[in-house]
Amino acid sequence: MSKYPTGVENHGGTLRLWFIYQGVRVRENLGVPDTPKNRKMAGELRTSICYAVKTGAFNYAEQFPQSPNLSRFGLLRPGATLGEIADRWLELKRMEITLNAFSRYKSYIKICVDILGREKKVSGISNEHILLIRKELLTGYQMPAKHREHCQPKKGRTVRTVNVYLNCLGGMFSFAKQNGYIDKNPFEGIDPLRKSKSEPDPLSRDEYYRLLDACPSEQIRNLWILAVNTGLRHGEISALAWEDIDLRNWTITVSRNIALKGHFTPPKTECGNRVITLTDAAIQALKCQMAYTRMGKQHQIEVHLREFGRTRIDACTFVFVPRLTARNGKGGDWYAPGSFGATWNEVLKRAGIRHRRAYESRHTFACWALSAGANPNFIATQMGHTSAQMVYNVYGKWMTDNNSNQMDILNAHFGGNVPHMPQAQNQ
Repeated sequence: MSKYPTGVENHGGTLRLWFIYQGVRVRENLGVPDTPKNRKMAGELRTSICYAVKTGAFNYAEQFPQSPNLSRFGLLRPGATLGEIADRWLELKRMEITLNAFSRYKSYIKICVDILGREKKVSGISNEHILLIRKELLTGYQMPAKHREHCQPKKGRTVRTVNVYLNCLGGMFSFAKQNGYIDKNPFEGIDPLRKSKSEPDPLSRDEYYRLLDACPSEQIRNLWILAVNTGLRHGEISALAWEDIDLRNWTITVSRNIALKGHFTPPKTECGNRVITLTDAAIQALKCQMAYTRMGKQHQIEVHLREFGRTRIDACTFVFVPRLTARNGKGGDWYAPGSFGATWNEVLKRAGIRHRRAYESRHTFACWALSAGANPNFIATQMGHTSAQMVYNVYGKWMTDNNSNQMDILNAHFGGNVPHMPQAQNQ
């Protein structure tokens, strides 16, 4: 019997090859009987594989499409489907985003892939398919969630929502292109849909007091006073605990947020971790709320950090407890951010105030502060923005309200006495 060529061996009566790929020794079964003729052909095949590997022309998935080693090197079998690429991308993506962001990504990708078809080959997706899915997202009907099956399907989505969906889907196709699953990204040449700039729509002073008078309970009243007078995000208010409040200096340390899925996470941005100073109205609201929840039950809360797999445990006595005001007495131990909209809409209707989004409570704080002459940098810090540029871009027109007073301010300080400069304090 002839000798085995280099890299060819017998494995259970059939021939097997071994070779070096990406610095790793791998073995692949050929599934042919061990005969002298097959040994010679296997040796020639191995020689060609080694040459292709050396020259960088070796396509592992094409040569061994059913090999279990493909997953070892991050490869999929040829002709991968949209469903396979989606599952693969999401599994790798979850290591770099928060648990809440991963839940949103998973939802966006599922909706888009279901429209295109999970079994459709990813290589068969063209630029036209992306345009068609954009049209469907923008004008088609939304399927109601399981808990809303009794509701009528909603038609269409906003331009902003469609852009978010396609941006996420585009990330998946970029992954497919970079890893050789497709030759061309179908998103090339497709720009985001244009959207009109939405202006803040803050409450007026009169509307604010009418809103407070229409609140059905003291807790709801305290909640909206705090929201308007601090600019806190609704998820931050939901996660607010008495342990976060300095009752002597009256400051709030923001270090926690509640995601839409009920997960506790860090604030939206790194700058969201901040210490905010409370206004007199906010202080009075918290003093009033102390009688209801200050001595309430303390919970051990798991907070999912930005680093993959890391969590921390916070002791939280929540400031606002929905069980206290629930009509059926079955409210939870803390609010969900999504419930703020329903509460807000109910109060606006009772007060006869023109409808606007619940998030306008945050815009109201910024607009009122700027109109009062507050420093934009201070406002950005209070609200957890990365820089004051966000304040200038979004709320710029409220900064002009005080232009008439600017010369009075300058004349008051530029009179006979020159104001003290910071660099002169140490001289």
